[in-house]
Amino acid sequence: MADKAPGGKKRRRKRKLRLTLRQNKIKKADTYTDSLGWSTDVGRTLEDAPKAQEPEMINIQCDMCGSMLKIRKPTRARYSVTCTYPECGNVMSFD
Repeated sequence: MADKAPGGKKRRRKRKLRLTLRQNKIKKADTYTDSLGWSTDVGRTLEDAPKAQEPEMINIQCDMCGSMLKIRKPTRARYSVTCTYPECGNVMSFD
């Protein structure tokens, strides 16, 4: 009769509770893949947008006055350049 406490009541045994937030076993079947937004491209990384490239510049010397002209690189094979020096005004054409 050791179970009874003085006074006639039964003594209850306290249960030890294990308070953990983690799961004891990691299930192999549970696989979670993180997806952001509506993207369906797997493995694509987000990068900065490509910067706009400035056009290439070339230097041309005027035939008449000898001043140096800095112009954009032409896109066509045939082009003409007018001298920016106010007194010259020479037009050079390239084929």
